Amino acid sequence: MVRLLACTLFVTVALQAQLSPGKWKTDLSKKSIDLAEFRSGGPPKDGIPAIDDPKFVAVHQASAWLNPKEPVLAVNLSGESRAYPLQILIWHELVNDRIGDIPILVSYCPLCNSAIVFDRRIEGEVHDFGVSGMLRHSDMVMYDRQTDSLWQQLTGEAIVGSMTGRKIEILPSQVVAFATFAKSSPAGKVLSRDTGHNRAYGQNPYAGYEFGDRPLFPAPSRRRTGLRPMERLVTVEVGKTTKAYPFSALRSRRVVEDKIRDTRYVVFFEEGTVTALDQRDIARSRDVGAAGVFTSELEGRRLSFRHKDGKIVDKETGSVWNVLGVATEGTLTGKRLTPIPHGTYFAFAWLAFRPDTQIVGERVP
Repeated sequence: MVRLLACTLFVTVALQAQLSPGKWKTDLSKKSIDLAEFRSGGPPKDGIPAIDDPKFVAVHQASAWLNPKEPVLAVNLSGESRAYPLQILIWHELVNDRIGDIPILVSYCPLCNSAIVFDRRIEGEVHDFGVSGMLRHSDMVMYDRQTDSLWQQLTGEAIVGSMTGRKIEILPSQVVAFATFAKSSPAGKVLSRDTGHNRAYGQNPYAGYEFGDRPLFPAPSRRRTGLRPMERLVTVEVGKTTKAYPFSALRSRRVVEDKIRDTRYVVFFEEGTVTALDQRDIARSRDVGAAGVFTSELEGRRLSFRHKDGKIVDKETGSVWNVLGVATEGTLTGKRLTPIPHGTYFAFAWLAFRPDTQIVGERVP
């Protein structure tokens, strides 16, 4: 019995050693991955501090420190619009927030360029999340403070701990230029720089990353592709089927109509958004554009779209639409298309988790 307890203690200590520095109460007996896949990102548990008491300012106040082309993660829920600037998220990675009755988790992993919003409710209980300090396949590993279970940010799935196998729901969101958000939601709210932390907001600690040769941390390469590792992909997932659209192709087409099974949708692309992962000064970075994915139906009527004279228009009414899926000119002005949950990720990161993705228009070398 003593030997068994000693062995158990040794194994537990050995497994704990594979976690980042910090106090952990994670149930390591439950997991869906090999703990050896974890890699230290550098900071310890909570070394990158999540924002737990977010404060917001009006659009006109944020314009004093946000460049019009700077990227913000835009969320529209319960009739309220909020923008979370990537110049803040790049330093905190997680925001535990609430819009109306919906507790949300705003997340951003700079290494994968994955900005995702989740519902923080798990089986009716609200959970709070923090940054674990660990990476898996170059993607941030989060943890929930109620159980210390570990969650993969890019997939929203618990991979170690008592919550293993559960998923948190992804909510619609988009990364767009601050000017696009401000014009569509002049009464919207913007996450404030008043975070309680002293950080170099507006500066990019990953200078040169997006247009470099390789990721900072390794990720498995499970399929051949002719894409640059940091090529941006817009991904759409319906059931077990996933399609991806490279920004390099969207930049020339601007509008793509497609479907997965019976789900029809349209992908919009618009220039005018800079990346947060290029120059040290984010506002001086390169324009990479922004994309959105929406249902092709509005109030029971199917619409079709095209790019004409530099604008996205529907063929049925000639109304003009922006990348947020809002009609800005024509008979449908003010109408909003229903967003389809999607993501914009670096190719290497997405394909590490979903190598079975169909990349539309891809030419494999």
